Formats: sequence, structure tokens, C-alpha cells
Amino acid sequence: MKTKVTISDIAKELGIAPATVSRALTDHPEISASTKKKVKAVAERMDYRPNKMASSLRSGKTKLIGVLIPTAEHLFFGSVIHGISNLASQHGYDVLIYQSNESEEFEKKGIDTFIGARVDGILASISKNTTDFSHFQSVKEKNIPIAFFDRTNDDLEISSVCIDDYLGAFMATESLIKSGYKRISHISGPQHIKAFTERIRGYKAALEQYNIPFDNNLIYNGDISIEAGRKGVQYFLNLENKAEAIFAVEDFTALGALKELKEREIQVPNEFGVIGFCNDLFGEHITPSLSTVDQKTVQMGEEAFNLIYELISKKGEKTNYQKRILTPTLITRESSKKN
Repeated sequence: MKTKVTISDIAKELGIAPATVSRALTDHPEISASTKKKVKAVAERMDYRPNKMASSLRSGKTKLIGVLIPTAEHLFFGSVIHGISNLASQHGYDVLIYQSNESEEFEKKGIDTFIGARVDGILASISKNTTDFSHFQSVKEKNIPIAFFDRTNDDLEISSVCIDDYLGAFMATESLIKSGYKRISHISGPQHIKAFTERIRGYKAALEQYNIPFDNNLIYNGDISIEAGRKGVQYFLNLENKAEAIFAVEDFTALGALKELKEREIQVPNEFGVIGFCNDLFGEHITPSLSTVDQKTVQMGEEAFNLIYELISKKGEKTNYQKRILTPTLITRESSKKN
């Protein structure tokens, strides 16, 4: 059985001290360029693999970042993780992913797992069912760098990266108004999550801007799911003064709305308009294709990593609470283009 090559083995091969090998491998400024070159060449020839555990004990860093996502079912979160992982690998970090399954209990287990793994920092997107945020507060109190992405909570004063949900919702609602729809409804998400309260705010602001009276009957409280989209359509079509279009809080809700409208043989977009929020991959491949708001997922992931990397680098120093807000883009497709 092949034994693992150590720093001492490389030192013996070159006839130098193990400490010199260690410093050469970490590009210590006191070691000459020629020595570094010789050491790295021998390390590669002998197939040396650094002991990450020993390295983390010496440096006090594991080079691990914990990423907590609500669900792996939405391509949105996979795309954000892609952005995080790209930059993490460039900076020598590995990413540990935990899925909360939209559960407060699993979310708390995820945080405990990250703390147990001694991650250098945590990136988290809040579960839709979380109402007690003490586990996030606990991370702050333990002085572990933490930042939110997408789903945030300003009351905790934890730095975050998100899209401008208010602006995105305004743009989505405005596009329906400009397409000629007048009775525009909204299927919302859980209101303890800031992103979803901001989307209602943007929806209302667009109606006001175009002198369309707000009607509370045109709000259906959903739970960001296909089923919520279906039930929302059922509710709106049972109103005495029916809705003509839906701005859905996210694309899976919009997909549910489209499925229900199709089963009822209601023509989209000529009889009824639909727009979502996210720009999930499936949207351009369904019929009719889904109008939506692009949340800049990869950019969000990259910004989230940049933020946590900065917080890790400044650990122990007093850092200001930051909110990094990305600008959304309107994507107009078939589902809202009224002829």
C-alpha cells in the first residue's frame, strides 16, 4: 500500500529542513524563488497532498464556507451556488451545501452542522417556514462571519446580497399594464420574508403610478409553489369582478397559474396575462413561454462570496452592516404579450 508523502519526505529528498519545505509550499516571502521552484517540483513528482486538517489547525482556518439553501428543487439556487463555487475555488475555498427543505428545524440543523465543521463563514437563504431567527443571531454572537443572499431579514442586521425586489415587481406589474391588462392580481409569498413584502410593495406602487385603484381582493396569499399558482387562479376566477392578469411572486407559482389556465382552456396571453419572477430555466421552454424578471443568479452568487470573503478577511474587526442590491432585468416573453 502506497504511504502518504509528507513534508519530511520532501525535505529528506532535497536535503533541507522540513520548515523550509513548508514555507516554500505556502510561498513564504523569506524563501527564494529558486528554492520554491525546486520544492514544488519534487512535491509534484512525489504526488504530495497537503494535510488540510493540520493546515487548518495551524492557520485557524478550514477554507470551508457553509451555504444554506431552502431547496435544491429550484434551479435558481443551483445557479446561485454556481456563482459562489466559481469564486470560492479561485480563492482556495471549498463549499459545504446544506438544504433546509423550507423547514426551520432543518435550517437550525444546517447551522449546527456548519458550526461543527468549523466553517470560516456561512452564506444563508432563509426558509419560507422560518419565523424564529435565533439560530442566525447565535452565529453572530459566536463571531462566525455570516451573510444572507436572496431571502434576508433586515431586523437581524446581518449583511446581505439580494435583487431589488421592489423594482423588479414594479417592472413586472408595469409591463402587464402596458400590455393592456387592467385587473392585475398578485399571488404573494410568505410575508415574514423581506423579498416577498418588497414584491407586494412594488406591485402596489406600479398600480398607483398608473392610477389603477388597489383592490385587496386581487391579492392571493401563496407559499411559492406550483399549487399556490393553481389555487390563485381558481380564487381570482371566482371573484365577481374577475382578474385579467397575474403577477406571480416567482416562476414556479407562475407555472402553476399557467397550468390551471390551460386546463380551463383560457387563452394566454389574449384572455389572461401571466408574469413571474426569477427567470428560472424552464420559463423559455414552456408554451406559452413565461415572461419574468431576471434575478441575476450567478452574479448574486459571486457577490455573496465576495461579501463573505470580505467578512472572513476582517474577522475580529468592527465591520459595517452591508446591503448589496442588484438591479433586475425584465424578460418579456409570450405569456404577457397581449395581441
